Parts: sequence; C-alpha cells; structure tokens
Amino acid sequence: MDRNWISNPDRLSAEYENGVREFVTFVRGSLDGQGLTKCPCNRCMNREVHHIDSVRYHLLINGFLKDYIHWTEHGEQSNPQVPLGSPIQDTPPCMNEQDEEMGEALRDAAGHAYDIGSSSNLLSDMRPSAEQARYDKLFEELHNPLYDDCMKFSALTFIVKLMNVKVLHKWSDRSFVALLKLLHEALPVGNRCPRTYYETRKLLCDVGLGYEHIDVCKYDCTLFYNEHKDDDVCPICGVSRYVRKKIPHKRLRYFPITPRLKRLYSSKHTSRAMRWHKEQRLEEDGKLRHPADGEAWKKFDSLYPEFAGDPRSVRMGLASDGFNPFSHMSTSYSMWLVILIPYNLPLWLTMHRSNYLLSLLIPGPKSPGKDFDVFLRPLIELLKVLWDGVQSFDSYQQASFTLRASVICTVSDFPAFAYLSSWSTQGKLACPICLEDTRYKSI
Repeated sequence: MDRNWISNPDRLSAEYENGVREFVTFVRGSLDGQGLTKCPCNRCMNREVHHIDSVRYHLLINGFLKDYIHWTEHGEQSNPQVPLGSPIQDTPPCMNEQDEEMGEALRDAAGHAYDIGSSSNLLSDMRPSAEQARYDKLFEELHNPLYDDCMKFSALTFIVKLMNVKVLHKWSDRSFVALLKLLHEALPVGNRCPRTYYETRKLLCDVGLGYEHIDVCKYDCTLFYNEHKDDDVCPICGVSRYVRKKIPHKRLRYFPITPRLKRLYSSKHTSRAMRWHKEQRLEEDGKLRHPADGEAWKKFDSLYPEFAGDPRSVRMGLASDGFNPFSHMSTSYSMWLVILIPYNLPLWLTMHRSNYLLSLLIPGPKSPGKDFDVFLRPLIELLKVLWDGVQSFDSYQQASFTLRASVICTVSDFPAFAYLSSWSTQGKLACPICLEDTRYKSI
C-alpha cells in the first residue's frame, strides 16, 4: 500500500486528501462506541484522543506524522506493507522550525477552506489553475534545500532572509546583485541561490508581495488606467504618455488591499483578533482607549447597521503624508504614500507597522497638491467593491463569509488634510471646523 502521501508537504493536494480519507476509512473499523481514536497529526502525535471527524480535520490542518507509516496505534498489524523509511527519505533534510513557520504562513495564504462533512472537498481546488500553480511552486521552493545536504535553509527561506537583510541595511540593488553572484559561486554546484535580483523579486511576488504599475500623465491630469490604459496621449491635456520608447513620465505604484484583508482572516490567530473590537473590548463610559469608543465609530454603526452587524466587517483609517526618499535632504523631491490601518485589531496590534496596509506610492518630484484625487482613483474603486463585499474564508470559524470594508476616518497633518479633503487650509477660511466663522489675521 503506497503511503508516500504522508510526506507530501502540500496538504491542499488531492493526493494528500485522498490519503487522509484512506486513513479515516481504515480507522472507522476500530472505533470505540463514541467514535474516538488517537490523533496522529503533527501536534497531537498519537498522545491525544479525539472524535474521528476532528482527527480528520487535524490531519488536513496540521499534517500527518512523517514517521508514522505503520498504523499500529490504530489496529494495523506490525507486518509492514510499505518499506520502512521510504517516506522519511522523501522528507526534505532542510526542514526546520523556521521552514515549518513559513510553510504554515503559505498554507494560510493558500487557504484552509474545508467542508468537514461526508462529501468533503477542498475549496482551494476551486482556485484558478494559475494561482494553484503559483502556490505549488512556492511549496516546492520551501521544501527544496538550498543545496544538496543543506540542513539549515530551504531555497525560499534563504531568499526571504536575504531580502530582509537587504531592506534592513539599505543595500543598493547593484550591491545585492553582486552578493548574489558571489554566493552562487561560493555555494556547492547545483545550489538554488538566485543569480539576479529579478529572480528574487519574481519569487517574492508569488508570495503575494507584488504591486501594480499605473502610468501617470506628466501633469497629473489622469491615470492611464482602465478605459485609458492603452492610450498613448493624455485624454485631457494631449501630452504624450511616454518620455521615449515606452518609458512613462511618471508611474504610480498601486498595492491592492483585498488579498491582504483576506489574509487577515486566513490565519485563525489574526482572524480572531479582528473580532476584538466587538467581542473582547471593555467599554467604560467616559474612557477613550480605542477608535471603537469614539462617537464617530458609534455614529457610523447607527447609520449602517447591516455593516456593523458583522464584527468581521473591517473599519479602516486612511493616513497619508509626503517624504523625501533620498538621504540628502538638500535634494528637492517629495513622494507621497497612502496607508490603510485596520482598526478592528486590539490596540497593541492596530498601531504595529506590520499591520499597516500600504496602498499607494505616489511619484514625485512634487507633491500631488489639488490633483491628489487623481491618484486615489484605483483605491476608491476598490473601496466601492469592498463596501458591497467580497467572498472570503474565516479560519477561526471555519466558514465562508462576505468580507466588507470601509474607511471611517483620515489621519494626516494640516497640509495633507487639504489634499485629502480638497479644502484649502490657507487664506481666510483655513479652518475646516470654523468655516466662515474663522478668525484670521493677515501677516
């Protein structure tokens, strides 16, 4: 009996699911009156007893014990039908704790959508074939050692750690490429270290860290986006889209937030944390500890009770500001970013930078000024879709749901407020609160 599926790292594959179904069918013949049996998942390790349906769920989520080839704890005779050690030899020698953590993150990203019924099918099989192939490639990189007999790093883990060092220490792309070439030559022949920065970025984009390029008119009139994506000249001012040879004057970098919001619910830990504002937050009159304690949040809930009825609906703050990307402050250059902050999370997670959702990176050299709304277009269109809702999966409750999201406030300094609201913060009516009652003095 072939049991190589036990060592299959991809728990979303049909081979692994069929193997788990084979195990459950075998065990049902030796169940006690309550349907209980030992669980051979990587966490329970045959030391805990659960109902057979729970055991099946554990195996799909946590994986099967790699060395449990002969099911002696479940009534199988000790005479093996499968050669001992064959699946163990298939287990990548480089798998360690950091690879397991990254594997769990990939499984979260791929989705754990299961229907634990008699007709169970992995909902992930409904994903487009291109997306499935993308995750298959990532799992392959995760379980391939950096080089033969490498015990510490898989190819994917090495690349991620290397990119992390590059970002932390602000290496230039040229120095990073030089290091990649040196590492490739220094490591044993046949190693899987990428040779170019392009190969590294391509792999990280498959993880879900990519973005979209959108060309911008030289004078910020419009984006070459949707109905204008194939235009060569600006439909408003008539200026050419390109400087020369398909090189645009400006390019907006757009990071779609929908997959990242879905990923917050694909992990059972963050999925539970996204309910904190409703299920665990302590309310005290007169105390303002979280945006949910504020009047704006409560007013929003009263206006849109259907949205507020589901604690998983995401309320976000939109923050924006300009910065100089160059180390020499004498250089006059201003880029602007737009960040979305999910306020569903607890206080200690809401303001952690790992939970900031970068949405737009607006090019310079000057601030967008009154044309800020032009750059916001792709984000606004996406927010309209998110208001109606998109289908997602809740790993904490193990159920599909309609994910909705909305921006309930903005965070900015006074100049940025003028760009976001189109209200001039200069002149006689500079105060957006006092309006015509503003007390001013000319200097």
